[in-house]
Amino acid sequence: MNPSVTKWLSQLTTLALLFPVHLAADSKLEVEGLDWMTGCWEGQSGKRQIEEHWTKPLGQSLLGMSRTVSGGKTIAYEFMRIHQEEAGVVFTAQPSGQKEASFRMVRSSGKEVVFENPDHDFPQRIMYRKDSLGGLVGRIEGKSNGKERGMDFPMKKTKCE
Repeated sequence: MNPSVTKWLSQLTTLALLFPVHLAADSKLEVEGLDWMTGCWEGQSGKRQIEEHWTKPLGQSLLGMSRTVSGGKTIAYEFMRIHQEEAGVVFTAQPSGQKEASFRMVRSSGKEVVFENPDHDFPQRIMYRKDSLGGLVGRIEGKSNGKERGMDFPMKKTKCE
């Protein structure tokens, strides 16, 4: 075999062996890249007050909780976790005592992250994005009873107490 072809194949093999390690490192960085979600957030939806709290990324995870209050009573809550698994980044939610559900990260940028689970009843997609004023917008969407639905939850950063 031609020596230059042999050298090229050797380099290609080396790159192929290193590529999975590179992907794992990038996936880990995706969790760390969600630091823009960190903090305490509040929003209103009619007479409902919504708050979310997100920890900083640490140990390949972010932990979050949300609470919805109406008429002086908690009417909904959710415990959330964004974490690194071998197959990628996952958003796991346990809302108001329901069975937990997990959604795989399908897209992430410095201002938006999208998680999907096509087998979940509703929602099938969970998204967070930073708006132009520094607020955080949570969004859920998907099919419910055969119809596409979507809901936005705009929030402003607030002091964590």
